[in-house]
Amino acid sequence: MELKGAVAVVTGGASGIGEAVAKSMALKGMKVVIGDMDPKGLERVAGEIAAAGGEVAFAKCNVTSDEEVANLMDLAIERFGRLNVAVACAGIIKDGLMLNVDKETGKVKKAMTTEQFRAVIDVNLVGAFITLREAGMRMVNNGWDGLLVPISSVNKTGQTGQMNYSSAKAALALWPKILVGEFQMRGVKNVRCVAIAPGYVGTPMVKGMNQEALAGLLKGVHLGRLIEPSEIADSILFAVQNDSMNATCIEITGGLIANGLAK
Repeated sequence: MELKGAVAVVTGGASGIGEAVAKSMALKGMKVVIGDMDPKGLERVAGEIAAAGGEVAFAKCNVTSDEEVANLMDLAIERFGRLNVAVACAGIIKDGLMLNVDKETGKVKKAMTTEQFRAVIDVNLVGAFITLREAGMRMVNNGWDGLLVPISSVNKTGQTGQMNYSSAKAALALWPKILVGEFQMRGVKNVRCVAIAPGYVGTPMVKGMNQEALAGLLKGVHLGRLIEPSEIADSILFAVQNDSMNATCIEITGGLIANGLAK
């Protein structure tokens, strides 16, 4: 797929990986529509893209809403005439142990609430489903070349304290093979699916965490540093251009190794 002139929708586009993806796409000549729950962030990112000469539109979007996601996809078509790429970057975290046991008493002093679990599943998993469904439907019905990109995580392997987040990310890693298998069954050849599974990414939130804890995490990264959001964006742009990348989940981690191997 040619980058220049292609139209992309990016959810979670007001910050972090979504912001980096949208900006990188626009710099390469893609037309971008960003959605997020943060209107000020949307205005800032869209303004910066436009100031750099990019073509951009935006709308506040709750990815758990069928109607709002559908409207975001239709905005791309209304403004730019088609839809070629959908990147489901919207996500939240609500970390915590399922059962937090007091070391002295041996009794449970706190538990992950159903709301904590459900909120993450609703945004990170159900929201991604709605995003890719609405985008894929329009790509198929109009015969546009398309790429669907769910954002998984290395934490798909299971991260202590992230039962909700890891559960969603593990599911997303499976989607490319499932979706492309369904497309194959029905003779749909114009739409691909590639998941991206980032490692520890240098978003403002991660860079601002306890520095001692951060240093501990980086001991298990062969590259010895955080992954830049722009490096995730570059990987997605490569997937857009390379039609042979399909039905797979790609890890972008800087060489994350087992903690037991780190020195």
